[in-house]
Amino acid sequence: MIPEDDPRVSQIGHPAPPWLVNYADLMTELVCFFIILYALSAALNKNVQNAAQQVKEMMESGQISGQVEINKEGMRISLEEKGRLPFFESGKAELTGNMINVLEKILPVLKKLSTANEIIVEGHTDNVPIHTKDFDSNWELSTARATQVVKYFVGKGISPRKIAAIGYGEYRPVVPNDSPENRRKNRRVVFFIKTGVSKFKPAETKKVAHE
Repeated sequence: MIPEDDPRVSQIGHPAPPWLVNYADLMTELVCFFIILYALSAALNKNVQNAAQQVKEMMESGQISGQVEINKEGMRISLEEKGRLPFFESGKAELTGNMINVLEKILPVLKKLSTANEIIVEGHTDNVPIHTKDFDSNWELSTARATQVVKYFVGKGISPRKIAAIGYGEYRPVVPNDSPENRRKNRRVVFFIKTGVSKFKPAETKKVAHE
């Protein structure tokens, strides 16, 4: 028979090594830290989900045409041209009346999200080659179009620190460019709303005294 107080039988009541106390405190602090991060992330994701629902309702009611997708990186709102109403005239970057109308509809949603999230405006084209005095390729054209959208939103109150433009040209098609209908789908504007909070902090501007 093994005595009850034998260490191999009764481990309860034995003092823990000194390092274990500090280790347990550290683990407790880490758990609290991750709980706080999760709470903040959940709050941000809730705002994004509410925004996605608003945009989906606009699409279902026929106000705008496109798709909404949410993943771990953020939310993507893909706006597609509807019928014979283009966002831009062929080979040009100026916003058409139809595009301005669409941007006005989603402006309140994006403006609210921009207070806590960064917004990237993506320009996409079809694969029809372009070479004009203004644009040497679809890259330049798609970037110029995205920039025009950014400038419009900045003029409507979205901080220029929270929004940027990027052009992908013809190189990220959603469908093959093998028909007029598919090329129309590839000519699109995408809004990528990042779920993470921006870490950028603007440098302080020092006032220079003029003599």
